[in-house]
This record gives sequence, C-alpha cells and structure tokens, in this order.
Amino acid sequence: MRLILTALFALAASPALAAGDKPFFSLANTDFVVSIAFLIFVGILLYYKVPSLVGGMLDKRADDIKSELDEAKALREEAQSLLASYERKQKEVQEQSERIVAAAKEEATNAAAAAKDDIAKSIARRLAAAEEQIASAQADAIKEVRDQAITVAVGAAKDVITKQMDAKSAGALIDTSIATVADKLH
Repeated sequence: MRLILTALFALAASPALAAGDKPFFSLANTDFVVSIAFLIFVGILLYYKVPSLVGGMLDKRADDIKSELDEAKALREEAQSLLASYERKQKEVQEQSERIVAAAKEEATNAAAAAKDDIAKSIARRLAAAEEQIASAQADAIKEVRDQAITVAVGAAKDVITKQMDAKSAGALIDTSIATVADKLH
C-alpha cells in the first residue's frame, strides 16, 4: 500500500500536470497512459508477489554467499594449519638433515683417522718385516761366510796336515786325541 501511495505522489508531481494544455486524465495524454501502464505493471508484480520472490532470491543468494564465505574461511584456516604443519615438518627435516650431515662428517673424520692409524700400523709392520728379512739375510750371509771360511780352513788345514804329517806324528796325534776324549767323557 505504501508503494502505491508513493507512486501516486510521484505521478502527481510529474511535469505532465504542470503542462496544462491537455487534461492529465485523458487517454490522449501519453504521460497518463504511461503512468497507468506503469501502475498496472507494478500491480501485476505485486499480484504475483515478485518483490517477495526477488527478496527471497536475494536472501538465498546472500545465504549462499555467506556459506561460501564461511567455507572459504574454513578452507583458509585449514590451509594455514597445513602450512604451519608443513613448515614444522620442513624445519624438522632441515634439522634432521643437518644432524645427518654432521654425523657423516664426524664418521668421515673418524674413518680418516682410523685409516691413518691403519696405514701407520701397516707401514710399521712392513718396516719390521723388512728389518727382519734384512737381519735374516745378514745372518744367512754371515753363516754362509763362516761355513765357507770353515770349509776353506778345514781344506787348508787338511792340506797342511797332510804335507807335514808322517806315520809317527799321526800315531802320536791319535793317542793325544783319544786321551782328550777319555778325559772329557769321564
């Protein structure tokens, strides 16, 4: 009802009423015909409850927008929590990788030190083995020289004794040797 009154007052204040040459309530006046058509149009809209339908659609659209905003807000909060979770996980992974790198460096350092020790021990063992081989070779060489000297000395003594020995001195030498053996055995 309020709308109808507003429309009537708007029509009453129209420039067509101020013109004065044609009566306003005549079908020859186009402003009157347009006003009547407008009122019929508004009446049809009110009869079919178009304003309430439009209002309902607008309310429904507002509710849809509100639910979409709420959903977007929930998704944003979920995304922020996921982001925080991934940042925490990334930080944990970063710390873990730093620990792994530090442990690997420490293991590498320990392995290098152990390798140095092993190399030093291996070198010491090889030096000791070489020194033993040298000492053994020296002992073998000295033994060979002694054996050779003994062989040469025995050969020379044999030659000398053979040249100087006669039957009488051979018997005396045998008797002396038997007496020496007899003394040493008793």
